[in-house]
Amino acid sequence: MTSSSVRPRRTTLAVPGSSQKMIDKARGLSVDAVFLDLEDACAPTAKEDGRRTIVKSLNEGGFEGKIRTVRVNDWTTPWTYRDVVEVVGEAGANLDCIMLPKVQEPSHVQALDLLLTQLEKSVGLEVGRIGIEVQIETAKGLLAIDEIAQASPRVETLIFGPADFMASIQMKSLVVGEQPLGYDVGDAYHHILMSILMAARAHDKQAIDGPYLAIKDLAGLEAVAKRSAALGFDGKWVLHPTQVELINEIFSPAQDDFDHAENILDAYAWCTSENGGARGAAMLGDEMIDEASRKMAIVISGKGRAAGMERTSVWQPPEQ
Repeated sequence: MTSSSVRPRRTTLAVPGSSQKMIDKARGLSVDAVFLDLEDACAPTAKEDGRRTIVKSLNEGGFEGKIRTVRVNDWTTPWTYRDVVEVVGEAGANLDCIMLPKVQEPSHVQALDLLLTQLEKSVGLEVGRIGIEVQIETAKGLLAIDEIAQASPRVETLIFGPADFMASIQMKSLVVGEQPLGYDVGDAYHHILMSILMAARAHDKQAIDGPYLAIKDLAGLEAVAKRSAALGFDGKWVLHPTQVELINEIFSPAQDDFDHAENILDAYAWCTSENGGARGAAMLGDEMIDEASRKMAIVISGKGRAAGMERTSVWQPPEQ
């Protein structure tokens, strides 16, 4: 499978699969990924038409530079099988990932993996090319997250689904993503986010934060997004064009940090070379850098490069 570092997901735009108008608008937005939704954003009576609209839209194209994902219904519903068979069977060549909601155990992922393999073989696609994005939306799913992350090599992302998760644990709040009233000793979501992040990093997957539903509250969105970005999450869902620029910025390195990371990599490569004295540590200005510094710099540099950033300062080795 493609390494998670190859497909940036700072912004993942949720688009109702039954709305041709919204799908057409999504093509022109500056997001890293788009998922066309057959689950919550698609009413039961509209799911069949939604599949046809999604197939038509994927085959028409226009999503250049974006990861193309379809969220199917979860395995407890009567729609999942047809969602996967019709979308992959008719538009698999123009699809990057299937998003599976409400994953509670590894068998949910394994079942989708097997079905995708059968479909890829039947329509002549490369086996394993279509990735799986996993949504963690229940207490049971969180407890099994380590096994879920390893359930298939197709798994690319672990995604926090806050609304269903809040209902699952009976959190005393109706405002998705906000702290529940009366909880005043920290972040009520910290354990959930860290559990998802640890499983993602342990198994080389991306960790994606879910949506912030108060679309007009950009200050609230900023506060919530900065928390998961600070922990190390790779991106967050967006529901409206007004949220895109802010989330792209939050999940991209600051220019100074990107430049510094690039300079650390250059300086460390030089100081460990024969010309630089084959040293294991060196000074970069007033800062000592070593192998640990290099590893941290790789993370920032990788995120910046994936976001299309260019450095504004270049480190030069000292004159001999």
